[in-house]
Amino acid sequence: MAKKERNQVILAKIETTYGTDPTPTGAANAILATNIQAEPILGTEVSRDLLLPYLGNQGMVLSGTYGRIKFEVEVAGAGAAGTAPKYGPLLRGCGMAEVITAGTDVAYNFISSAEEALTLWFFKDGIKHVLLGARGSFTIEGAPNSIMRYVFTFTGLLGTISDAAMPAVTLTGFIKPVPVNKANTTLTLHGHAGPCESFSFDSGIEIAPRLLINGENIQISDRVASGSVVFETASLATVNWFAKALANETDDMAIVHGVTAGNIVEFNAPKVQIGRPTYGATNKIMNNSIPLMFLPDTGNDEFEIVVK
Repeated sequence: MAKKERNQVILAKIETTYGTDPTPTGAANAILATNIQAEPILGTEVSRDLLLPYLGNQGMVLSGTYGRIKFEVEVAGAGAAGTAPKYGPLLRGCGMAEVITAGTDVAYNFISSAEEALTLWFFKDGIKHVLLGARGSFTIEGAPNSIMRYVFTFTGLLGTISDAAMPAVTLTGFIKPVPVNKANTTLTLHGHAGPCESFSFDSGIEIAPRLLINGENIQISDRVASGSVVFETASLATVNWFAKALANETDDMAIVHGVTAGNIVEFNAPKVQIGRPTYGATNKIMNNSIPLMFLPDTGNDEFEIVVK
């Protein structure tokens, strides 16, 4: 029977012991995702380079195999303030610590050691792929009249690939998002809150598959967060992005998406440096594209996600 492209499921669960499958379930660990792109087997192709009395392809020996999967998840709350969102394990798998303040909010901040790892089960219409010890990176993009999404990319040790029944999933914990617009979204950068066309954030996490003798794991080896924002061009008296860039100035950035308790997500950055601004235009209206560098202030605080 033909396999249907849209029949796809992702399950994700934090591992207690690195590389040991904690057996995620469709009832507790399903992820509501879109734009899923899987690379089931990656690694090294080793040529034997044999010298023979004839020419021809000698084939390859596949080694150092691992897998990667990329997908998007909507930016939304958890339904109640102080409740962790269902996508929380994904942020934890990207080197972020989860801090729950009951009845108030759940905050995610970067850490630089002892990062958690995930087991991911990916089903593609009856074919099950398992990734163990997975760690990842993420980006965020927002533009008016669109749904803001996290774009996750996870790399994991290759587990089993097998035929398996599609699991029944529970997705009630995923809250319907609100669109990015004036009513739902505010953005302030260096104290400026002018008309904004778009923004982006890239965690800049480097993932290193370490497939060694006596040990295999996926490591987060570095993190250099960056992003960009596009503002409608204002007078220099209002905000001078060029002077800020030349002075290597840093200041904060704050984004609030959502207005109803239980469906509010904040992005906070205390120390953002402005890169070299450029000019552009949309609908023949001038704008400035501004590169951003997210710097830590006291350490591991360059970008915070708060779900309320």
